[in-house]
Amino acid sequence: SLHLILTALFLAVPLILRDLGLAPVQHSMLYLPVMLGSIVAMVPFVILAERRGLMKQVFVGAVACLAVAQFGLGELSGHLWGFVAALALFFTAFNLLEATLPSLVSKVAPVDAKGTAMGVYSTSQFGGAFVGGVAGGWVHQHLGLSGVFLFGASVAVVWLLVASGMRKPGRYASRLVHLTAGGRDTGELAARLRGMPGVIEAVIVADEGVAYLKVDRDRFDDVALGEIVAGPA
Repeated sequence: SLHLILTALFLAVPLILRDLGLAPVQHSMLYLPVMLGSIVAMVPFVILAERRGLMKQVFVGAVACLAVAQFGLGELSGHLWGFVAALALFFTAFNLLEATLPSLVSKVAPVDAKGTAMGVYSTSQFGGAFVGGVAGGWVHQHLGLSGVFLFGASVAVVWLLVASGMRKPGRYASRLVHLTAGGRDTGELAARLRGMPGVIEAVIVADEGVAYLKVDRDRFDDVALGEIVAGPA
């Protein structure tokens, strides 16, 4: 949804800026400070999401801002500084989602399928950009520039409804544990690892001699892990 919205949006934004009196060569002079300001503005929210465990609240809030920004872009398309303010809000929300989505995918994906999940996520970005370009072009042709903003806002509202119902992700992290060589019972070792406080998932890949863990950072005990890995299974 994120790159779908972005691609559709930028079918309209350059045309609006042109109509507001900015020549195409001046657009970069506007985009650069807006982008830099949005990156600075998003940093505190990334910290809240990752360090304070407020991932869902920050994520849902960013999607809501994405929708509000696009309604604003449509309503303020005749006022330069109002349009710029709405564009800054959009990019703050966009950059925040761009920064937190990979972390969110990593947290919710099964520990032994994280690579696959990230691959699907990356592919969906390209797919979203393609759909956004096609759909945005169709909407622009039939409903005009304001229709493009309304289309993007509608997608964001649907995304907001879905995101509001998601479970709050835990403060999870991944651990790659190298196992000591020897004839150890991997099934029993995996069971012991899963029984540790703070271990959400544990998968042992015997051929590689490693264990992949998903752990709750608030409850996980690295010392206890070392004792289990070093001791007899």
